[in-house]
Amino acid sequence: MGPAGLIQFLAWCYSEGVMPSEPQPSSSELAEYLEQRGELSKPWNLQMLRLQMLKEQKASMSPEDYIAKIQEAHADLIRLGEFWKGREAEVFGGAYAPSALIEPLPGSPEDR
Repeated sequence: MGPAGLIQFLAWCYSEGVMPSEPQPSSSELAEYLEQRGELSKPWNLQMLRLQMLKEQKASMSPEDYIAKIQEAHADLIRLGEFWKGREAEVFGGAYAPSALIEPLPGSPEDR
């Protein structure tokens, strides 16, 4: 599905009020759970929390704003794909230590 198809699908979901079949925790419950497990600082968990917060704010946003925020989250998630490249054992083995080098460098063209 290309970007146009994704936008149409998200717009349809927004207009139909499509909800997941199983209840999901609120963003505060999710944050508390991740914090208790010591996993709140992992980038992919922060993305999951970000998406849950977007779901909760959806009713107060216009469809265009919601889609723009989803697209931003998608772009960040794609950039995150490079985060663990070559470091799978370290990251997924539980011995993660953040790099001293922040990528992309703040203020660089890659930084939003």
